[in-house]
Amino acid sequence: MKRIGVLSDTHGIVPPQVYTFFKDCDELWHAGDIGPGVLDELRSFKPVRAVWGNCDNFSLHYELEERSFFVVEGLRVLMCHIGGYPGHYPYELRRTLELAKPDIFVCGHSHILKVMYDSDYNFLHINPGAAGRQGFHKVGTLVRFVIDGEPKDLEVLDFPKFPEASAPTPNTSY
Repeated sequence: MKRIGVLSDTHGIVPPQVYTFFKDCDELWHAGDIGPGVLDELRSFKPVRAVWGNCDNFSLHYELEERSFFVVEGLRVLMCHIGGYPGHYPYELRRTLELAKPDIFVCGHSHILKVMYDSDYNFLHINPGAAGRQGFHKVGTLVRFVIDGEPKDLEVLDFPKFPEASAPTPNTSY
């Protein structure tokens, strides 16, 4: 049995909720748009599997893969940044999905939390939304679950995108 924490689109910010929500996780999966310093910070907390995103700098492109395929507790996992969602996968990704036959597919990019079963490809699709502050999303989101023969006990945490103390204030002077 393994406890997994999933996040994406941190864009250079590790929200404090990561440390509490993922404290009992065995490893973290980051689905891209990591940002400077985040990977090192997460690695000092937990083992991390990650892919680079379209906003990541080239140093991460050299260190990480665009798509990562791995096996955890007997389940095949495919992770990439730009992945779409069931019925709407990018054309170039469909062949990879057919060949890899993952049990779990993880992606990010959209900043929209989406967890659903894809019956066409027979896998659990997880997009953890966005944990950072950059983007249109209204709240940050994190996902955790357990792999014990199958993915189960999935939980979502949502939290304010901007903590009250550091929330941007509108400019009302003209």
